[in-house]
Amino acid sequence: MNDLRLVEPAGLLRGTEAAEAITAGVALPLAGGKTAFSLVSLIERDGTKSAPRPVDRIPASWLPELEIVTAPPSQAGLPSGAMVMGILNVTPDSFSDGDQHRTPERAVARAQQMQQAGVAILDVGAESTRPGAVVVSPSEEWSRLEPVLAELVGKGILVSVDTRNARTMEAALDMGVMLINDVSALAHDPEALPLLARRTCPVVLMHMRGTPETMKALTDYRDVAVDVVRELRDRIAQAEQAGIERSRILIDPGIGFAKTAEQNAELLRRLPILANLGCRVVLGTSRKRMIGTWAGVAEPMARDPGTIVTSLPGLDLPGTLLRVHDGAGMVQAMRVWEAMAGGAVQMM
Repeated sequence: MNDLRLVEPAGLLRGTEAAEAITAGVALPLAGGKTAFSLVSLIERDGTKSAPRPVDRIPASWLPELEIVTAPPSQAGLPSGAMVMGILNVTPDSFSDGDQHRTPERAVARAQQMQQAGVAILDVGAESTRPGAVVVSPSEEWSRLEPVLAELVGKGILVSVDTRNARTMEAALDMGVMLINDVSALAHDPEALPLLARRTCPVVLMHMRGTPETMKALTDYRDVAVDVVRELRDRIAQAEQAGIERSRILIDPGIGFAKTAEQNAELLRRLPILANLGCRVVLGTSRKRMIGTWAGVAEPMARDPGTIVTSLPGLDLPGTLLRVHDGAGMVQAMRVWEAMAGGAVQMM
């Protein structure tokens, strides 16, 4: 599937300017949303990329690909509109906030705090996927998750579980978790695909090469944005072949996973290319090392301003989930962004 032809939107317009340009026939809606694009580059199967051209000069032979990038993605069984996904780590070795929320009491208090600030869904993880992190067995992972999930689900909080293990996925879904978020895109555990094919929950497939232990050596891309889209398309195809409907799939470009700081920056600049996959997007940049590199900030917990800056471009794609540690700050920033862009602001 790596010979997928791609349309890369550029020349973005927002708000009134976007609507007027679409009406004038000089721009098209990006993924059916309120952001428009006035230019495109056409990327052939061999990777050849055209110079940007106006949208009214796209050859007819490219209309099928163009229809994909202008059509709204599936909601994936989630509420419509952009949402903030709050990160809740229950590990002792998270790079950012390890050991802060390991007890159910602390985790629930933090979850309720984020929920009150407008965070729509909590993503709970019990295995660190930072480079060099110790691998956690499914039994140890579940022993960390079970008491926290029981409390959160029991309080009616929408919960996602960040896991690579099918046993953990199954137990979490049986408990009432609504979404599975797998950094390996269901490649780590051979039982994950058939398990989730039997379920109806939304599933996040994230781009990563190798494993958290090996990914730093796997950053050789011909074109990072094109390669990420094509490799994610391969994972989507495998999920579909296993019986997981495309309408349930969300995709995550995997910022910080098997990518250098420079590649992360390029991928963030070119996020509209993800519209070629026709799936809702999850974007996670929170407190990552690249932000510290760019801003000169060594302490991960001091990188929330940089997190906001790197997250906001995701809102050009409709329905994006912004996965962050500082839920309250991201909710505020998202509401301001939507107000500036002329979008509907949902007070939650």
